[in-house]
Amino acid sequence: MVMENRRARRDYEIIETIEAGIALKGTEVKSLREGKVDFTGSFARFDGGELWLENFYIAPYEKGSYTNHDPRRRRKLLLHRHELNRLRGKLEQRGLTLVPLKLYFNERGYAKVLLGLARGRRKYEKKEVDKRRAIERELASWYGE
Repeated sequence: MVMENRRARRDYEIIETIEAGIALKGTEVKSLREGKVDFTGSFARFDGGELWLENFYIAPYEKGSYTNHDPRRRRKLLLHRHELNRLRGKLEQRGLTLVPLKLYFNERGYAKVLLGLARGRRKYEKKEVDKRRAIERELASWYGE
């Protein structure tokens, strides 16, 4: 089961990808398995030496009661210390940010987030990307690929 942030590849130029674990509560895992997530406006940032996923929406579990979680709470991302230090150094460069690209469960059943170290695109760059993809789709339909 994979939930993908398709808009991120359009809005950002992805320089590098990093796989991270995510600390979740029980009802969040159940909502994820139902695919009830929204990537809109989500990003990762450092706070106190730890990496946090901010503004990532996981819908409240329908059958949960008082155990339900806050849908937009910040969630801790789990990486090794050397990975965190390397990422912090890269994020200090001007204009780079960490954006979630995919959320999935690995073969052991753990929730993982694929983060992209990204640089934002300007409006005209987004239009160029859209045009190029439209041309590639058109050519693929002509040549039956």
